[in-house]
Amino acid sequence: MKYPEKLKIGDTIGICAPSCGIDQEKYEKLNKAEDALKNMGYKIIETQSVRTNIKGRSAFAEQRTAEFMELYENPEVKLIIFATGGDYIFETFEYLNFEKLKTLPPKWIQGYSDITGFEFLFNTFLEIPSIYCQTIKDYAMKPLLRNLTDALKIASGEEIIQESFELYEKCWPEVEDPNYQYNLSEKVEWKSLNSEDEIEVEGRMIGGCLDNIITYVGTRYDNVKKYISNTNGVIWFFDIFEMSTPGIYRSLWQLKNAGYFENCKGILIGRPLFVREDYDITYVESYKDALKYLNIPIIYDVDIGHVSPQLAIVNGGYAKISYKCGKGEIRNYFK
Repeated sequence: MKYPEKLKIGDTIGICAPSCGIDQEKYEKLNKAEDALKNMGYKIIETQSVRTNIKGRSAFAEQRTAEFMELYENPEVKLIIFATGGDYIFETFEYLNFEKLKTLPPKWIQGYSDITGFEFLFNTFLEIPSIYCQTIKDYAMKPLLRNLTDALKIASGEEIIQESFELYEKCWPEVEDPNYQYNLSEKVEWKSLNSEDEIEVEGRMIGGCLDNIITYVGTRYDNVKKYISNTNGVIWFFDIFEMSTPGIYRSLWQLKNAGYFENCKGILIGRPLFVREDYDITYVESYKDALKYLNIPIIYDVDIGHVSPQLAIVNGGYAKISYKCGKGEIRNYFK
């Protein structure tokens, strides 16, 4: 794995929008987030289309890709934090120059949801790790929750230990307040799908938003089987944004039968945000129906993804996962 240069105080953080852009009513939150990072000692570069959003896109796909490459090729930029997620990042793939990316020094990128598109390609094609964690707007919060500072620590080269949170936010707020803090009201409890009391598993992390990952299967961008065959074992992590329970089952069934779970040591599944439980089937039943034959540790309702707060996962990094009595811990290693 090609780990990027360590982020230092005084370095530049770039912001771009390869999928959706930021709507005007969220400009204040974006401004506060940028100011917070500046006050921490970082410089900020924001690309042209970040504050544009037309039909779910910040710009034409070629322009979005060019703005990302503008930051990636800039030697002053040591970390790219994406503006937001969306639905159309896959449109940029045909404009990414993979051969050129291979010649450039690796760089940290950070985001989640539709940003899985870039992170997944960087992991499986380029062997460059990334940080699956919040996008730029969350840095407007005061004080910053530890997941946000942990993401910066990872980019700074720290091998950190992240413990599961005590509470999580039940749902997204209807209106995004620029001064918004997570409304942490629900008890966090990681759960074992196979009812183990205690789990320890380690391997290389691979994953992201399940809604996005299924787009790859069978395309020319699908390098997963080759990637996982060259590791000593992987741990999949999944974030579920918006699916029905049959949709969850079908997606996991598809990945299993595409060979994605070969050489798999374990699976982490985050708390799903929007799930429609069709046929009175729960999301846990969908997990069991799709994954029961794997005979590996599977932990669900983990602090990953759209239900805040989420831990900072190094997509492509080596990790050791510990679970006991509803609590969990993730240790990341740069190897």
